[in-house]
Amino acid sequence: MASTSQGQKGNNDVRSTLNAIIKVISAAKDACHGIPPAQVAFGIAGALLTMIRDSLANQQDFVDLGLACARVCKALDRGLKGRQSGNLSPSVLKAIEELAKTLAGIQSEIVKLGKRNAAFQALHANSDKDKIARWNRELDKIRQLFSIELEINTNIGVTDTLCKIMAGAEDGIGQRQPIHASVPLGESPPPPPRVCIGREKLIEEIVGLAKSLKPVALIGAGGIGKTSLALAVLHHDRVKDRFGDNRRFIRCDRFPASYLHFLARISQVIGAGVENPEDLTPLRPILSSREMILFLDNAETILDPQGKDSREIYAVVEELSRFENICLGITSRITTVPPHCERPVVPTLSAESACNIFYAIYTNSEQSNLIGDLVRQLDFHALSITLLATTASQNEWDYNQLTKEWDARRVQVLQTPHDKSLAATIELSLGSPIFCQLVPSSKFHRVAAFPTLRKIIPSPILRKIPPSARELLEVVAFFPQGIDEKNLDWLFPTTTNREDIFDKFCILSLTHRNNGLITMLAPIRDYLCPLNPESSPLLCATKDHYFTRLSVSLDPDGPGFREAEWIKSEDVNVEHLLNVFILIDPNTRDVWKACCHFMDHLYWHKPRHTSLGSKIEDLPDGHRSKAKCLLELSALFGVVGNHVEKKRLLLHTLTLEKEKGDENQVAETLLSLCNANRTLGLYTEGIQQAEEAIEIHKRRRNTINQVHCLNVLASFLLEDKQLDGAENAASRAIDLIPEKGQEFLLCESHQVLGKIYRNKGEKEKAIDHFETALRIASRFNWQDPLFWIHYAMAVLFRSEGESGNANTHIQQAKSHTVDGAYNLGLAVELQARLWLEQRRLQEARSGAMAALEISERLGAAKDAGDCRELLQEIEQAIERQAIPDKSDSSA
Repeated sequence: MASTSQGQKGNNDVRSTLNAIIKVISAAKDACHGIPPAQVAFGIAGALLTMIRDSLANQQDFVDLGLACARVCKALDRGLKGRQSGNLSPSVLKAIEELAKTLAGIQSEIVKLGKRNAAFQALHANSDKDKIARWNRELDKIRQLFSIELEINTNIGVTDTLCKIMAGAEDGIGQRQPIHASVPLGESPPPPPRVCIGREKLIEEIVGLAKSLKPVALIGAGGIGKTSLALAVLHHDRVKDRFGDNRRFIRCDRFPASYLHFLARISQVIGAGVENPEDLTPLRPILSSREMILFLDNAETILDPQGKDSREIYAVVEELSRFENICLGITSRITTVPPHCERPVVPTLSAESACNIFYAIYTNSEQSNLIGDLVRQLDFHALSITLLATTASQNEWDYNQLTKEWDARRVQVLQTPHDKSLAATIELSLGSPIFCQLVPSSKFHRVAAFPTLRKIIPSPILRKIPPSARELLEVVAFFPQGIDEKNLDWLFPTTTNREDIFDKFCILSLTHRNNGLITMLAPIRDYLCPLNPESSPLLCATKDHYFTRLSVSLDPDGPGFREAEWIKSEDVNVEHLLNVFILIDPNTRDVWKACCHFMDHLYWHKPRHTSLGSKIEDLPDGHRSKAKCLLELSALFGVVGNHVEKKRLLLHTLTLEKEKGDENQVAETLLSLCNANRTLGLYTEGIQQAEEAIEIHKRRRNTINQVHCLNVLASFLLEDKQLDGAENAASRAIDLIPEKGQEFLLCESHQVLGKIYRNKGEKEKAIDHFETALRIASRFNWQDPLFWIHYAMAVLFRSEGESGNANTHIQQAKSHTVDGAYNLGLAVELQARLWLEQRRLQEARSGAMAALEISERLGAAKDAGDCRELLQEIEQAIERQAIPDKSDSSA
């Protein structure tokens, strides 16, 4: 009984041993999926031992054979770590094939011997022990081919070893033949990119640097095309001619970012044959023995200054860059590269190249203008265009469906089932040590912030990102223009070391600087922008800072007016901010107040139309902010010269104000309507509205507003050629003005009287009133009144034939305008008319064209028509001037 038990135990031990060996071989097979011959060999070995384990009763006799299989497979597995078929020498591949052939022969003979036994349960160990011993010897000889890991990893001396061992080996299954093959050292680079359009000039520049053995660093945002450029250079004919097989490529994100791993990878790639070098010393002989081009791809993973061994790794890279026989190439998202590296600019693609890349992937018989717009929205970013085209092709979307999907899902469209997604390449930067150590987490910031990233692609990397840093990125991503570098102090007053943080963002190529703005490429911005802006405390705080800054009074002659010129560079950001938060909650009063302030800022500092107009008009008439917003919007239409729209909006506003019963606002709206009608030449209607406004203020005993309305009425009567009525209204206004404190109204009244006397032909009285108005405006430095007074005086002197004085006042008027403003267009047009009269025809043409450009841009149709008529007069004058020249030449 004990003997039976011991036998059973022995059988179990044998099966356990065989099971362990089979697991080792199975794991080795799975690990070498890139080398088909090795997979075949491992597969046969596993099948052989499984058959012994499951089918043969005398398994003990085959344990040594199993151990021999295990030894040879282990040696082969060690030697193939991290290798691909493409970078194994022919001799090693031949040896692997021989192993598979031997194992297959052993398996075949065991099957034949087993079939001779009726029960197929056991071989006769005594009669077959010689065969088993021979099989063990054959496997042991093959194991010698792989017993030294160095021989496989570096291919040094493998040819001689193979020839020596295999020339004398006998095989009952077949004779081995000697192998003769040249064995190149190191690894070949991956194949060239399939698509690398629009980079020809840059590739030629890098090839030129490579031929001169100069170190090169290609730095830029993730997905911009750095790796494709590097591979295109490595496979360039001139680079092949210069460096031959000594072209090397290391993916630095494929091994741990440690000093020893980096050295080991260099040794492996260049074929140095040094196992686990501790420094660069043992590698220097082979590094200095031949000319070589070596590219370190995604080098930000090892050069990150916050990395564990960053100083030691940087020293190695710096030394590699100084080898006189090596061209070191670096692709990186961070700028911490050896200082003497050449750094050619890696720009985004041109519009034409971006479209060509799209069509190279998305094959369609017809091209569409829609694609040009899509690649523009992607900032011509190479990876994003490739992903978009791949997704469209795989889903078989037509152009309309592609546009619809992009508008609806944007970033989510830039992911494909098998290709690297935009999310993955951005996360590589977000997971870097330099980013993760920017701002420590604090209880003020919510860990759950940054919902966009989590919804699009959950990742352990995201949990490591400091909340403060990622919220700063959210803010930059939210604004279409990025943020103004000069505004960091008031945008992020509670963020310490903010300048340093934004420097790090730029180092990581997450952001870049552009004309004083810190911004992002459009795909990165779309990816990082919060889906729900209200979920970002920092973005909400930034919104409040903007709203506070907008709320300042914009008296052209008051304090802070010039400081408000910041709106010129940030108007697009503010407009986007308002559009987004209006959609979130259209009933929030603060947003509509900020909307009015924004239009006021545009009125004074950057006159233009705004996309907010449609949202204002879409408000229900009962909305408490609609009337005020319509009034501000109408003023903006007026300053850009669209007086028809201005009047339409004012009529709507007047209806709303009358329904509310606010007489003061009714009078203000009537006065604005009066001005609109005056510009449109609708005198009767305008005069009636001015008189109605005067009556309201008189009834309310508001003398100041009454004076202002009288001045407006006087101007209207003047243009309607009712000069006596105009003089009477302006004089009544002066009589009502207090002696002190209302200098602005007094200036306005004298200006109107100057125009009245100019039209009456009373030059001296006109000049006297203009100069009085000018003294008052100059004392307070009122820019807008100064423009109109100088403009009126220029018109006076031009009518009197005094071109010198007229020109002086035109220049003075221009000095009190904003670039591109409506007033500037009027002054330039007047200057052009003066030059036409002086026969300075080329200058007149240039001036008229400049005035036309301003009018057309602002949508001032009437003024644009006047400019076109002026241009026609000038062209006719130029033609008439040319006719005498022709006559003289014919004579």
